Order: sequence, then structure tokens, then C-alpha cells
Amino acid sequence: MRIKSIAYTIIASLLLYSCQQKTDLQKICNCKEVFFKNLEETTSTNGYFSVKLPKTWNVNLYTDNYQSSIYAADTIQKLTFSILLDINYIKNNININDIFKLKIEQDNLANKLVQVKGQEITFLNKPSYFTIAYGKKEKFKYLQLQVFCKIDDKNSLLAKALIYGDSLVDKRICKAISLLEKIKLQ
Repeated sequence: MRIKSIAYTIIASLLLYSCQQKTDLQKICNCKEVFFKNLEETTSTNGYFSVKLPKTWNVNLYTDNYQSSIYAADTIQKLTFSILLDINYIKNNININDIFKLKIEQDNLANKLVQVKGQEITFLNKPSYFTIAYGKKEKFKYLQLQVFCKIDDKNSLLAKALIYGDSLVDKRICKAISLLEKIKLQ
């Protein structure tokens, strides 16, 4: 009986510990775990990656010789309450170094975005770099989260989330992170 009790305690402790592990993005953005219902898997046209997205979202696929993309948006909500995701598998090597980080910051500035965070992380168990930047399009303020993920020496992934407006921005960015972390590389 005592061995069973010890075994149950160990298993319960392991389960509790694994449930409390947060990803780098969840830690940095101070996210609690977010759960979505009614998800379905969408696979890129060329089959390089897939992601689980809410069934009610509008999803568009794009591919060419250079990239394969999944664009998804919660079009049921008004723009200032929704989340837009743009996930791109790109046939391009990236090296995450100071030059790369400076180029991303310069690109953000050229697009009239003010970068407020930038950090090397692990995303999808790969070396990555993420940024958070703020900008304005027409009359809407928005937040842009970008994750640049080095897949291998020939390919990379750019996962982007756009959050428009001021309402529940932290909650929506955490929801976006939760969905982006459902990406599976094939």
C-alpha cells in the first residue's frame, strides 16, 4: 500500500510540475495558460507546417516558390477585439545575431513601428528571436508580435500576431501566443 501511495504522489507531482511549465513567450508576456475550444488543424499548402486554429476563424493559404503561408483572423469579432495571425514558412536561412536584430528593428522603424521588446528565445524547440512593436494604421493603434524561428540551415519561420485597439490587449496577445505555440513543423 505504501509503495502505491508514493507512486501516486510522484505522478501527481510530475503532472503538476509539467502543467506549470511556461514557454519563453508565456513568461515574457506574463501569460496564464489559455485554452481554445473547437480547434481544427490547418496544414500549409506544401505541407511544411500546420497549426490548430478555431473553426470559426477565416483562414487563407498562400504558397509560392519562396514561402508558404497561413493567414487567419477572428472575423466574427470587430477588428479592435480580434486577433490576426500570419504564419510563414520561408526558404531562407536566418542567423540570429546583432546584425539580424538591428535589421528587424530598422524594418520596424521603416514601417512606423516602435519596437519595445526584442529577445532571443526558444520557440518550437528552435532558436528564435521575438519582437513586440506598437504602431498605428489609419485610426487604429496596434501591437505586432513577431517570432523569427530558425528551422534549419535553409529554412525559417516567421509567425506574426496583430492586435488592434486598446481593449484586452494583454489577454489577446496571450491568446495569440497560445495559438502560435500550436504550430507543428512537418
